[in-house]
Amino acid sequence: MRKWKLKLAVALIAITCSVFAGAAFADSDDDGHEGDGHVSLIPMEKKSYSGKPHVAPVVSERYKKECGSCHFAYQPGLLPAKSWEKIMSGLEDHFGDNAEVDKEQAAWLKDYLVKNSADKSDAKASVKILNSIKKGDSPIRISSTPYFVHEHHGIPLTAIRDNPKVKSLAHCQRCHTRADLGNYSEHEVVIPNMGKWRD
Repeated sequence: MRKWKLKLAVALIAITCSVFAGAAFADSDDDGHEGDGHVSLIPMEKKSYSGKPHVAPVVSERYKKECGSCHFAYQPGLLPAKSWEKIMSGLEDHFGDNAEVDKEQAAWLKDYLVKNSADKSDAKASVKILNSIKKGDSPIRISSTPYFVHEHHGIPLTAIRDNPKVKSLAHCQRCHTRADLGNYSEHEVVIPNMGKWRD
């Protein structure tokens, strides 16, 4: 009889743990799906969001012209302020390229990025990105944030690195058809040479 009670107790503990784990990972993504694994992975200084979707789009033509002339003009809400500060302090080696600009332009860009960073935004994806980053961390790659990694974990290498029309997760706009508007919905994803993404 004792063995039966012990087995029952263990089973109840396992079920309870599973329920709590499921609740921790259940969250509504930007498309209204409940409990499909879109989560803030690491608890920290949580912010709540207002219901605005994705990230705030870039509205500054100056920023688009300066940063968008070499690569996709990433929305400032994709990283926290400390990450943008770190990036702006190392423009002489900007992911293998020299992206230095004059002091006035550098100061303006840094100010723009910091004022519109994830920590200053209540857009849903910005909040999730911020909440996924461990306190004290300041990633300089959007693709290395835990939220980004989690959202892209199921995509095969053949769709990205082995795909000559994509090559890297850094090329958001090649698959996210409305990335320039700050829309990163999975329903707007079309992978070149593969078609519409189905998770």
